[in-house]
Amino acid sequence: MTAAAPRELDWEVNGLRLAGLAWGEPGAPGLLAIHGWLDNAASFSILAPLLTQYHVVAVDLTGHGRSSHRSRDASYQIWDDLPELLGVLDALGWERFSLMGHSRGAIISSLLASVVPERVEHLVLLDGVAPPPVGEEQFPRQLRKFLDEKRHWQQRRNRVYTSAEAAVESRTGTSPPAALARLLVERNLRPCEGGYTWTTDLRLRGASAVKMSEGHIRAVLGALTMPTLLLLARQGFGARPEVAARALQFISRLEVEEVTGGHHFHMEPAAAIVAQRISAFLQE
Repeated sequence: MTAAAPRELDWEVNGLRLAGLAWGEPGAPGLLAIHGWLDNAASFSILAPLLTQYHVVAVDLTGHGRSSHRSRDASYQIWDDLPELLGVLDALGWERFSLMGHSRGAIISSLLASVVPERVEHLVLLDGVAPPPVGEEQFPRQLRKFLDEKRHWQQRRNRVYTSAEAAVESRTGTSPPAALARLLVERNLRPCEGGYTWTTDLRLRGASAVKMSEGHIRAVLGALTMPTLLLLARQGFGARPEVAARALQFISRLEVEEVTGGHHFHMEPAAAIVAQRISAFLQE
């Protein structure tokens, strides 16, 4: 499957450089796309060109792709990206927009939509909706894990590969398949002494200081008042009965469907079918 060439974008928000990719006409309805953990904006390189009626803008979240790393004292909790995403939306001039997220990006999309529901026309969630709840009694243990892992990952350095091909091969057996993983890998690489290394901030692998409780998750999902479409991959990470059940219980205007494929089904052969379903939903 050949991906249409996107346009490179970048913004300066809160002292951080954010990079992104765009498809479609700038005057078309806006659709902000948020990628998953350790991916980047190229995650939407297959799906976005198929959404021909929309101006799709995908952002490299901080610490990913070609965007800035956060400062040494900062963290990468799921709500930390919200101020920068709002800055990007303001720079685009999008007072009203639709929102689409994959995996961790779907969770971030749920958070963003819950706090500015008046700005979100439609919400599309790809193989994710909310994190698993963690009991409040686990807070001291979680905070200790965060402190230990932050120290650990600050002392580590990204692996160096002799070639870009070697970096692609390192993802063999993961989702998406190697041929499509190249789109993600190439945007997450930079030249260095000895070959190539990841641009990804290793601190993204560390534990969060705070995890959302059941009450937090219910409040977020209950605030999603816009039409919402949740697509779950049959062979993905989100296809657990409790994921759909919790979403159906608390999101008032929700449609849930299963899609053939793995966790990155939006990059796999089913992408054309997924695009048709999303396009129909966005026009409802």
